[in-house]
Amino acid sequence: MKSLKIEEYMNSYPMSFTADMSVEEASLLFLKDKQIGGPVIDEHGKLIGFLSENDVLANMIETLYYNEHVANVADLMRTDVLSMKPYDNVIELGQLILKNKPKVYPVIDDEGKLLGTICRNDVLHAIDQQMRANLKATKENAAY
Repeated sequence: MKSLKIEEYMNSYPMSFTADMSVEEASLLFLKDKQIGGPVIDEHGKLIGFLSENDVLANMIETLYYNEHVANVADLMRTDVLSMKPYDNVIELGQLILKNKPKVYPVIDDEGKLLGTICRNDVLHAIDQQMRANLKATKENAAY
């Protein structure tokens, strides 16, 4: 079986946030990009947290209720982020996803700089492609 590296299936242009961004700005990004979560990065592009659509939704309800800005991304982001490396294996990530809650994983280099994201759908896509390639190879070998 071919080794499936995360870098081959990750989103190299993910939505990302900064810690000083308002929740309202973050909400607009979620609406525009239609993603369920994204990494929070510092001024050097290093991963410092993760913000989910759910985190923003809860806060936007509070913002609407009080009719005023109540938080920034730094106030809501998770700092205990599970991340992956581009050379990690997609199948191993799939097994990790089954055990853990995150649906989106930031992909970082060895210095912690954000390279992209990979989500459950990307993993499913990679596995589907591999299964189809294996099936095709099996059929071709059977034809000989």
